[in-house]
Amino acid sequence: MSDHARARKVADRIKVIVAETLERRVKDPRLGFVTVTDVRVTGDLQHASIFYTAYGSDEEREATAAALASATGILRREVGKGVGLRLTPSIELLPDAVPENATHLDELLRTAAERDAEVARLAAESASANAFAGDADPYKRKDDDEETPAGDDA
Repeated sequence: MSDHARARKVADRIKVIVAETLERRVKDPRLGFVTVTDVRVTGDLQHASIFYTAYGSDEEREATAAALASATGILRREVGKGVGLRLTPSIELLPDAVPENATHLDELLRTAAERDAEVARLAAESASANAFAGDADPYKRKDDDEETPAGDDA
């Protein structure tokens, strides 16, 4: 049975250690502006997935990913020193897709707002014209005897 609370604590500690190591120890010129967004540790504390965001152009993000890949050994060593576990977890650095997903959601919300505005404009135009699609009172009444044939009861 794995201890999820302990895994969360270890993940939080790894997040801090990796962020500090990237800031102070890794001196790779390819490394751009990196933010460690999340760390997920398996229940047996043997593997850590570290999610990061890198800002800049596509080329700068690729260079940052290469710099992080070359610094994996340094990061793992620092995690091993700082966490204090019997076995140092293996680490995997993964780019976080949150900024791209947020941009996509913003575009979808903007498109939905434009469509809502168009529907509201069309509704306002049709309400101002008061154009009904048929009679003003479409329901039949019993007093409409001239339209009913002579043997039918309405």
